[in-house]
Amino acid sequence: MFSAKRLNSEEKRTFKLHIVYSIIDGILYGILALNEFILLKSMKGTDYQVGFLFIIPNIVLLFSIIFNEIIKRTKHKKNFLNVFAIITRLPLLFVLLFPNEISQIKIFHQYAFLTILLIYYFSNPIILPMINQFLKQKYTNNNFGQLYSYATSISKIAALFSTFLAGVILDINQFYFKELYILMALGGIISIYVLTRINYVDKIPVIKNTILQSVKNSIKRMKGVLLSKKPFLHYQMGFMLYGMAFLTTSGVISLFLNDALDLNYSSLAFYKNAYNTLNIMLLPFFGKLIGKIDPRNFGIITFSALAGFFLFLFITTIYDASFEIWKIKIYYSLIIAYIFYGVFSATMGLLWFIGSAYFAKNEEVADYQSIHLSLTGFRGMFAPLLGIYFYTLIDYGGVFIMGIGFLLMAIIILYRSIKKFTFEKGSEIK
Repeated sequence: MFSAKRLNSEEKRTFKLHIVYSIIDGILYGILALNEFILLKSMKGTDYQVGFLFIIPNIVLLFSIIFNEIIKRTKHKKNFLNVFAIITRLPLLFVLLFPNEISQIKIFHQYAFLTILLIYYFSNPIILPMINQFLKQKYTNNNFGQLYSYATSISKIAALFSTFLAGVILDINQFYFKELYILMALGGIISIYVLTRINYVDKIPVIKNTILQSVKNSIKRMKGVLLSKKPFLHYQMGFMLYGMAFLTTSGVISLFLNDALDLNYSSLAFYKNAYNTLNIMLLPFFGKLIGKIDPRNFGIITFSALAGFFLFLFITTIYDASFEIWKIKIYYSLIIAYIFYGVFSATMGLLWFIGSAYFAKNEEVADYQSIHLSLTGFRGMFAPLLGIYFYTLIDYGGVFIMGIGFLLMAIIILYRSIKKFTFEKGSEIK
């Protein structure tokens, strides 16, 4: 059992600030969870605009290497973080200029909406690494994992309530998203300010290379790692195929839930909260499991769960029996689909963030994660739009079956890799 008595005074202060930040961030994340449906329902967005929306959070990851070098060279990280938060959050206030009638929505408003979100998501390659820097400096190694997991769980619980309330509010008036986005702008700035109250001490390393030279060196190291570490290469090949499955279907799933099933905001919030609740319940179990088994085996579990989700989405296209409670439309097969998605969400949350680290020595972790993020950004450039294109050719069910195909190929690659290569952390054994 964890006891607060184990914490020193600095950890206690940091943990309190971390909790406040996590609650606010969870509330904002809960609102963001309905973004694509705000675009579809309230902004009259097109199929391909939904594809662009799913590209945005991924394409910014291509800038991770550059932003990482900027962070290293920043002398006053707290000030930099606050300024960056203001720059990326304040544009959300421009939604106040949008009309309140759907008949008045023009293509300009739709692309302004996408641009505002692009600016918002550009904060991720800067803010997320710096948050970990702040916390890593103040939490001891023994307490870091537990304190981080507690804060993450609280953030997810806050997101559950936020998504539910946002769904109810948007069902009352679909243009209340403007007020919700104002809350996101102010909350986003406040949450980062709270985080910068941590007593972080800037440590500026001596860097002789220019940013461009450092980026080139990082790319060379990344290439070398992929060519020399076969298990990690196979792991990333599996992840690339998983990413194709996930991203090609993401926009199509939103269209399916909105257009084919005609779910209102409250119903959408119900399904999102259902899988997030299961995610929270399963996270401790899978958190222990990932440290005990080969991450490629863990990947097979993750990809299999997502394949189950796609399978029951496909079943929903041909078997649409449902009932309604409190204006929430519940499809029998969709409930099973989101049970699978809850398992997937719990495992992927771990596999995506820390899976790569199991292949690396301690001093190599950053390089391995850079490879992982960069490849995520690469497939994010085109996969969502590709999925929308295939949807126009083979409809919802065809795209879901295509997603299962990608995942089966990923599972086969990981299975064959396990049979051929074993490894100890940071070094392979043939």
